[in-house]
Amino acid sequence: MDLLEAMNWRYAAKKMNGQTVPAEKLETILEAIRLSASSMGIQPYNILVIDNAELKGKIHELACPQPQVVESSHLLVFASWTNVDEAQIEAYIQLIANTRGVPADSLAPFAGAIKGGLLTKSPDERAIWAARQAYIALGSGLIAAATEQVDATPMEGFNAAALDEILNLPAKGLHSVSLLALGYRDAEKDFLSKAVKVRRPRKDLFIELA
Repeated sequence: MDLLEAMNWRYAAKKMNGQTVPAEKLETILEAIRLSASSMGIQPYNILVIDNAELKGKIHELACPQPQVVESSHLLVFASWTNVDEAQIEAYIQLIANTRGVPADSLAPFAGAIKGGLLTKSPDERAIWAARQAYIALGSGLIAAATEQVDATPMEGFNAAALDEILNLPAKGLHSVSLLALGYRDAEKDFLSKAVKVRRPRKDLFIELA
């Protein structure tokens, strides 16, 4: 299955059958999320990977009463950093230095540009920016799951405050912004499983400027 076939195959499954996603497929999806694009490469978010049935049940009961939460193999919680500060930027610069084998001092202009672009914003503006980065990672996860023929249902209609409390996210400096249920569609119970994908025509979606 090539990329466009995979994208046409995928949809947000409304019912899942509880089948476990093989470890190698899950790892491919997670690695694609790790490699996802992010503004300046900072990745101001974490992803919680949940396969514990009891915990998924609690999330279903108190924060997100969607069947995919408990029917999924794994539930991913995309949680953005509630504050992006100078220490986090310095840690990122050191990661670049360590990964590329260069002195951290040589990255001072880049570090200054990041700090100038982020630390001059209000905490609320930085939180919004971080959440947007998490959504880019979510998109990468959706595409990766499709190429692995794993169903993936993104969800944002949940009680974020309740979910944050269940997962103790404030203590981690995190705030939940989206969920991604991974599993396999229940074709017999999901009325959309055989429906033709509906998307706007190319001529209506794209505006080409010569």
